[in-house]
Amino acid sequence: MLYHSIGHYPEKESDLIQELTAFSKTWAAFDDGQWGEVLTKRQRFIDLWAELIRAPKGSLTTAENVTAAMMSLIGALPPAMLNGKKVLVAEDGFPSIHFLLSGLAERYGFTLQTVPLRQGGAHWVEEDDMIAEWDEDVALALLTWISSTTSHRNDLTRLVAHGRAMGSLIGVDITQGAGLLPYDVTAPQVDFVISTSLKWLCGTPGAGILYVADALMPLCEPDLRGWFSQANPFSWALDAFAFAPDARRFDNGTPSTLSAIASLPALEWRMQQDDASFVAHNLALSTRLLEGGLEAMGLTLATPPASLSAVAAVSWSHCPRARLRQRLSINSARRGFIWIVGATRCGCHPARSRQRRASCAPWPRWTRCSSKCAPFCVVPSPRPVAEKFSRQWADFA
Repeated sequence: MLYHSIGHYPEKESDLIQELTAFSKTWAAFDDGQWGEVLTKRQRFIDLWAELIRAPKGSLTTAENVTAAMMSLIGALPPAMLNGKKVLVAEDGFPSIHFLLSGLAERYGFTLQTVPLRQGGAHWVEEDDMIAEWDEDVALALLTWISSTTSHRNDLTRLVAHGRAMGSLIGVDITQGAGLLPYDVTAPQVDFVISTSLKWLCGTPGAGILYVADALMPLCEPDLRGWFSQANPFSWALDAFAFAPDARRFDNGTPSTLSAIASLPALEWRMQQDDASFVAHNLALSTRLLEGGLEAMGLTLATPPASLSAVAAVSWSHCPRARLRQRLSINSARRGFIWIVGATRCGCHPARSRQRRASCAPWPRWTRCSSKCAPFCVVPSPRPVAEKFSRQWADFA
């Protein structure tokens, strides 16, 4: 990834230009073929996402982002399902979701229960603490597969098993791992999944998704609804509205399509990759970076080693953040942590690399990887990464 939000893959720029140019020509044409072409591509985006997370046909649709997807789900549940109950989240989840749920609590009659970080403990919410506060009064729990702050990966199998015993609805935000680590909505079986196409999927903003399990689908009647919520959007009789039997019921008005279309090339590229090789390559890059010697630089690994997946978070005590962001090419800083990402730029774009080096010197030297555009193919040059870190860190000590 270039940094915490934007992922790159070989030829991303040219693919985007080609896809958006094709859209422009279609949309500007003097004929009636626009919607057939545009909606077909939106469906292709949905189908690729379903393939990526092993979702059954008809169980997934688009959303602008994870917050909007969560709102659609909450607004679709039967009123009695949440009223007088608790909604459980962890403190290290995405803050935007917490902002949403805290605002909805009074309206929908639930209590938002946020499991806190342990004082003086790990930088992530412990699974034992989630389970300790997860009782039969929890109507819905939203789990974060991988933390956006520490990259800690939750044991979903354990947490979902406990949630099933409590009779709760269970959702998972998979944003931080989608496209890098394999994910299956049925293993373990969850009730809904939310994500975006940013980060490892290398897509564009606005291309989020919502998956809803078949067992939950018939119970959902979204408050936000419209003509595209129906099986036949052209059924316009005002007294004959009926929800589609599948995830289309979570659509509403005329769907936003451009973000999904712009993300298609990245999704197509990702689905051509071998999962095992993809993960192994990224993990090797992370391991190489971490072997550079964090302690010598005054850094502490905030990511549990078992969760390493090509991005690691470290915390620091006396670092001028702006200078670190300016000088270190493989970081993103947020909420007291730096993300050291195992892959940032593609060495197959020498012009872009020269431009980066000229504007942000000193950069490390980058080499084309031996597999010619393997997943996130940029690799540091053979000189030890520790040398680069130590040399730049000396400026801050």
